[in-house]
Amino acid sequence: MSYNDRMINIATRLPVSGQPIRTLATLVAVCFTLILGACTSVPFDYPRTASNALPPEVANPGDTYAADWRAANGDKSGFIGLSDGDDALGARLALMERAKGTIDAQYFILKSDQAGALFVGKMLRAADRGVRVRLLVDDIFTPRADQALTLLSSHPNVEVRLFNPLSRQGLKPWSFLMDFKRANRRMHNKSFTVDNNASIIGGRNIGNEYFELKQDVKFDDYEVLAVGPVVEEISKGFDAFWNSDLSVPMEAFDISIDPLKLAEWREYIAREIAQGRTGTYSQAVNSTLLQDIRSGVRTPVAAQASLVTDSPEKLQGALGDEELAELAVDIGRRFRAAESEIIIVTPYFIPGDRGAALLESIVSEGIRVLIVTNSLASTNHVPVHSRYRKYRARLLAAGVEFHEIRADIVGDKKTWGLNPELVTLHSKASVIDRSTIFIGSLNFDPRSLLINTEMGLFIESPEVGQAFANRLLGDLDRTTYRVELDKHGTIIWRYDFEERHEVETSEPQASWGRRFMTNVYRLLPIEGQL
Repeated sequence: MSYNDRMINIATRLPVSGQPIRTLATLVAVCFTLILGACTSVPFDYPRTASNALPPEVANPGDTYAADWRAANGDKSGFIGLSDGDDALGARLALMERAKGTIDAQYFILKSDQAGALFVGKMLRAADRGVRVRLLVDDIFTPRADQALTLLSSHPNVEVRLFNPLSRQGLKPWSFLMDFKRANRRMHNKSFTVDNNASIIGGRNIGNEYFELKQDVKFDDYEVLAVGPVVEEISKGFDAFWNSDLSVPMEAFDISIDPLKLAEWREYIAREIAQGRTGTYSQAVNSTLLQDIRSGVRTPVAAQASLVTDSPEKLQGALGDEELAELAVDIGRRFRAAESEIIIVTPYFIPGDRGAALLESIVSEGIRVLIVTNSLASTNHVPVHSRYRKYRARLLAAGVEFHEIRADIVGDKKTWGLNPELVTLHSKASVIDRSTIFIGSLNFDPRSLLINTEMGLFIESPEVGQAFANRLLGDLDRTTYRVELDKHGTIIWRYDFEERHEVETSEPQASWGRRFMTNVYRLLPIEGQL
């Protein structure tokens, strides 16, 4: 008898009248059984085979790019920035077209939309050519994907695993609540690697908004395409999560599929490719940046780099254990060693008292600290803004500089032929002394620092750091409000760009509803979960 059948059997025996105490006891028993089922029905013990990334020369024996790069640049890696959505999507699709041996992808979110279908569809086409595909996805925000992922995993060259999954024996929200202590700890890492030769690292998940395909919103995001020795570090980080006991194969969930539907997926990709210049696929793989890379106009910048990633054990250890919060500790150490300037770009900023004190001490030593984050109008997480406000005035008074994103960036170019109504910052980057740049998945909030796992690259290059800082700072007047304290200690927002000069005394561009909900969230004890 199945779990659900047992629950129905128990429910049909519940008395509808008579002894209230016995009825209550039975209800409690049913609830306890449901809770126990939600907590114990995740198949972590399902048999799985460990596997690891193949060396570049084994993954793609006919490609000498990795060897040629090492011969020319030694232990330095190469980087090209991916700031536009079409470049970022196109780079992934183009790399999968070239894949000969392996594709490894690790994501927090994989959506069942156009971007997700293109991404997974190209994986399928690569698998048809004999490429080994490993896809690792966190289980919380990957909606309505069980059948699609099981279908993909049915391919002999594809393996899909869910990280720290919830029970499938009931509603997902119920399973989350009933197993909160474990289920609340998530894998926020994002990496994509082909043939152990090239990787993409940054803040993007796989979904329309992250590649600017959504009409009503533009996610301002940033990633880097990496080649060279650091790619093998990224692959080792992927392997650690792939082989973790929290990583469960899709087959463990016994989800019914029709294998013939793989043919429909192949047909979809064929139609997308056949659309020609006007199609999303063609626009992506033929973006200006990718054409420049193919023609040699744009080449990777060589620099020393290292990957820092939390381990899967962070999710199994005590909350806030600094020995396991490797990335948070590392970036804190680097901030303390700064000599002149720290620039932080983050969509969500909640430093906590300890982080605020750290920034205050850094500023007190004469080091410039500049933070670029979302405004209330631009954020996609109002609860986060409610706690960010708690630290804003305090840090402004200490000398920290704040810039908040305009929801309608003036003069912003049209993206994919669309003019989005809302811009929201999703990039996660830091620049230290304009010589070290961090690009990764880390937000500056308790969830990233303490609860979830994160990863990122530290690129040691004055050339890269200076270029990134110059581009960012040169565009701040156009894209952000400068947040200040007036002579009375009251927060004001200034905007000065070309002929526009504005001074706001309350959260600019934010609706009444957002302002109201910010005050509501301020009353709730939720900071540690944001």
